[in-house]
Amino acid sequence: MNSLALFVAVFLACLVEAVEATTIVLAAGATRNWRSALTGTVVGVLVLAVIVAVVGPAVTLIPLGVLRLVVGGLLLVFGLQWVRKAVLRASGYKALHDETLIYQREVEEARTARKDSRFGVSDWYAFTLSFKAVLLEGLEVVFIVLTFGANQQQIGLASLAAAAAIVVVVLIGVAVRAPLSRVPENTLKFVVGVMLTSFGVFWGAEGAGAVWPGADLALLVLIPAVAVYALLLVAVLRRRRAAGSREASAAPVPVLVTASVDAHGHETEAAGAAPAPASPSRRQSAVVRGLRSFGMFWWDFIVGDDWQIAAGAAVGLAITFAVSGWVGAWVVMPLAVLILIPYGIRRALR
Repeated sequence: MNSLALFVAVFLACLVEAVEATTIVLAAGATRNWRSALTGTVVGVLVLAVIVAVVGPAVTLIPLGVLRLVVGGLLLVFGLQWVRKAVLRASGYKALHDETLIYQREVEEARTARKDSRFGVSDWYAFTLSFKAVLLEGLEVVFIVLTFGANQQQIGLASLAAAAAIVVVVLIGVAVRAPLSRVPENTLKFVVGVMLTSFGVFWGAEGAGAVWPGADLALLVLIPAVAVYALLLVAVLRRRRAAGSREASAAPVPVLVTASVDAHGHETEAAGAAPAPASPSRRQSAVVRGLRSFGMFWWDFIVGDDWQIAAGAAVGLAITFAVSGWVGAWVVMPLAVLILIPYGIRRALR
């Protein structure tokens, strides 16, 4: 059963990442240049293959207990972030992930971009757009394959699941050459979030020294328990949103303020006001900006957009390790999930 759950979890997680990457590649190819877009895709896949060849053997050399602790913690952080966002989407507090809109946005940006030829590639924009999409989404696929596979000592099975997901999405993309909007991605994200959280709790607690009742059979309880809890949170938030909508409709219309807010939530100056020129002392070199972008990418990749959830998962694992001699030490991580998911939702709604 553990092998089947492993295959399903990796397949669904990689399916989501493949859909997002394929949507961008389709936009680049259909709008700009198919040859350049496909070249960027191939180069991205080759870079990922090199990463797997270098990192894969190193991962298998890590002691199993340490590997389960680290992998469990990372998967738990990933899963909690996915579940939190999935609950917010399902309850109406966050916009649904729409591949059609993403495709249209990428198409509009591609149409306005300047055409440039570099290093024998006729359309550098299409190449880089596809390359970045494949590399960034592919890194998550590689992480999922290596962590799940190495932790269960079944990298071959995890790789097979990832390859199957990618082949399915690519075949659909080639057949329709359109955004994969019919794929129920929001539902998939919900399911994947539940799976990642459940495996993260299970492996993290094991790595910290806890012993699960029933061993691997505990997953048969963990996965549905996390799913039911997430659905209950969705129901509570939907009721809260409905009550808030009724109160808002009865309230007086608010006075319009002069300050505006941009897409990132920062206040902007009034229209017509020229922004103050940046002083030379505040300008940063390209190297510093590159290093910062590199660091922010890995921070976002590992920690996500709520560092307190990651810190809470680490505290839960530390407590589990501290009480690992107790037969009921396994209960610490499920309790941590019960607290962290609504805590993260509350922070997101502030």
